[in-house]
Amino acid sequence: MTGGARVHKNLTPHAGRLSADRRREKLGQRGAVVWFTGLSGSGKSTVAREVEALLVEDGRNAAVLDGDNVRLGLNKDAALLSAAGYGEAAAGRFGLGFSAEDRTENIRRVGEVAKLFADNNVIALTAFISPFRADRDLVRALMPKGAFFEVHVAAPLAVCEARDPKGLYKKARAGAVGEFTGIASPYEPPRAPELVLHSDRETPAESAQRVVALLKRKGVL
Repeated sequence: MTGGARVHKNLTPHAGRLSADRRREKLGQRGAVVWFTGLSGSGKSTVAREVEALLVEDGRNAAVLDGDNVRLGLNKDAALLSAAGYGEAAAGRFGLGFSAEDRTENIRRVGEVAKLFADNNVIALTAFISPFRADRDLVRALMPKGAFFEVHVAAPLAVCEARDPKGLYKKARAGAVGEFTGIASPYEPPRAPELVLHSDRETPAESAQRVVALLKRKGVL
């Protein structure tokens, strides 16, 4: 179920009748992906929602792809298998969990969905820990040049752990959550992100304004 799927030889991509330039002219914006990455509790989803609100209030088309929401929907493989009666062992073996391989597949799928959004002139705001550089680089490679903006929502581990909005750090420290990023699994910060937000020093509103300024500077808006 994870990775390595073959593409059938009879599948053919279909292009729209409108050119990218025509779509941009009529819709008044260029599609893009703003990829928020950072530790759990760093504020990725909060800032993404702030940016979404600013853009929509300005008449722009933007949508947030949030890590938990995607896991509860598009990528709820393990839960579906368990509900279908396969049991925990099968769900863990075939479902989309939190191993390094499954995290990669989770991000690959999100990247493909985000690309569909961007191809249709939507500004996709993705909020995922996405701990591995290679996975984020693969998503960047999917996008046209200038359509992918990696935004590191940077906060020290101690700050994120003190916030612990979902109680996950506490559970991870107690051994109740395995492979938790920052505790039992590594987080690889971006080497050259388009933007770094210091969520321990600035408010979500201030961070959101900086993201919108970046999009204006890069010609997305």
